[in-house]
Amino acid sequence: MDPTETFSLTFGDILRAAGLDPADVLAIRHAYRPDGIPSAAEANSAALLAYTREQTLAPGKIPSQPPPYWITFLPEARRRCRLVVVYENAGEVVGERTQVRRYFDLRPIPLFASLEQRLVIRWSPDMINWAKSGLQAASFPVVEISDPHELPFPGYDRVLLSYAELQALITERVYSPWRVALESVQGIYLITDTQSGRHYVGKADGSERILGRWRTYAQDGHGGNLALRDLKDADLRRPEQYQFSLLRVFGPHVPQSEVDAAEAHFKAALRSATFGLNRN
Repeated sequence: MDPTETFSLTFGDILRAAGLDPADVLAIRHAYRPDGIPSAAEANSAALLAYTREQTLAPGKIPSQPPPYWITFLPEARRRCRLVVVYENAGEVVGERTQVRRYFDLRPIPLFASLEQRLVIRWSPDMINWAKSGLQAASFPVVEISDPHELPFPGYDRVLLSYAELQALITERVYSPWRVALESVQGIYLITDTQSGRHYVGKADGSERILGRWRTYAQDGHGGNLALRDLKDADLRRPEQYQFSLLRVFGPHVPQSEVDAAEAHFKAALRSATFGLNRN
């Protein structure tokens, strides 16, 4: 390359740097709609997943056999759009198909976790075409990679994380306020297998605290729990279906007996030993 030439970073450069073939990518630029994602404030992970996985039965913007990686953006001014999440497409869930709709098994993955909410590209002028093949989108210019802003901790009673978000929580700088909050408390947490609806009630006490306990799940997908280990042995990707939340938190000096009593209460209330994923 001539060093005097101007270099322009493109979306295709980002894909190739991550080892992705643009042919394996679908780029999606959602628009804000009252019947979909009304605003940025309402674009949480659950809403984005529900909206993205539902598509028309007749092939239109989404091809009949879409590629394995769906890279999703939200709109900004003047054709700008910001990366929010990457899904791995495991195919259509045929059992959910209706006469007019089809639904895809999309799983959030941390492929571009360090670029989420930071990478901004400029879409093509035909913004009505909100889905583009990776080959089409490869030429879209990168207009911004912003400094990562720290995400404010929402409060213990509002913690709700997918497995991909949990992994990002452990490693990404933007979650620093969350880590400070979660390493300060003992507590009772809930893991929900969103595929089966079953619950696991867990406890983090002593020096481990919530952050330390959740770190083990982020690393191995089961945290040493027998039922969760069995699920992962049967399906290595099963942890991607887990959702993490908090049931009750305690200060670091609360006696273990009080934490144990709260754990027993929530196991009984949720019947997680009878119908869920607790083995005792």
